[in-house]
Amino acid sequence: MEPLERGWVTDGNIEKFDEVAEAVRRVVKKSGTRCKNVAMALPPSAVITKKIVLPGGMSEQELEIQVESEANQYIPFSLDEVSLDFCVVGPTANSPGDVDVLIAASRKDKVQDRQGLAEAAGLKPVVLDVESYAARLAMGRLIEALPNKGLDSVVALFEIGAFTTSMQVIRNQELLYDRDQAFGGAQLTQLIVRHYGFTPEEAENKKRNNELPEDYATAVLQPFVESVAQEVGRALQFFFTSTPYNRVDYVMLAGGSAALPALTETVTKQTSFACSVVDPFAEMAVSSGVREKKLRREAPSYLTACGLAMRRFLL
Repeated sequence: MEPLERGWVTDGNIEKFDEVAEAVRRVVKKSGTRCKNVAMALPPSAVITKKIVLPGGMSEQELEIQVESEANQYIPFSLDEVSLDFCVVGPTANSPGDVDVLIAASRKDKVQDRQGLAEAAGLKPVVLDVESYAARLAMGRLIEALPNKGLDSVVALFEIGAFTTSMQVIRNQELLYDRDQAFGGAQLTQLIVRHYGFTPEEAENKKRNNELPEDYATAVLQPFVESVAQEVGRALQFFFTSTPYNRVDYVMLAGGSAALPALTETVTKQTSFACSVVDPFAEMAVSSGVREKKLRREAPSYLTACGLAMRRFLL
């Protein structure tokens, strides 16, 4: 993991290419990997996805022609300006002989930015995914570990990023609902700045290294944890009012702020639903070369990365 300074990446757009490329080079060097193939992801806001129904039994070439024809209806840009891909999801429910096909499209400049970053770090970009899809892939393993293999369980996943909290509600590998909220861990840093008069850089470093004053837990952290729990409760209410569902079986937290002290208990108290922090490395063997204590501490931040690592490179 390598920190980026504020403004280097904004809303998924790379604003400071050279600085971000250097950070990627540092993180690759730090990892010690000799692997050159890389799976990367775009934020959902940069990708248009649409599930369509097509007749089954088409060849790959016929599918491609049909998808391009259908894509024109859903993509507000010329097809010359976008990178387009699709995959057959499976047979269409209630329509024998047809198949569900997922289309994904993104502006070429967004794709080229990610490719350029990989190449600047000496890597070969092989897969470009969507962050939310990668997170769901990693969640699949964790849901299978639930009682009854998670069958029919409604799981609400909250990824608490620096500036945005992303919610996905999943049941039997199907996405029931998703929503982004402008709320994240950076607000805790801002509260520390206001309360103690530190610079943002000092606040971030002291937060990471547990070097904050004695009254931090009660004066700053506890009110922030309660705010996060309220945001989670509010998002769940939006889900209940927008769908036929009125409860979830599990609330799961990921992202840099997921492991804040007392957060899971506060969310459970706020929502009445069982809450836990995700560990995407659960049931995985950990190499002796990995600092396991640090890995476990940072694990909730690696959900999307684990989903990307679970992708297969078909070369």
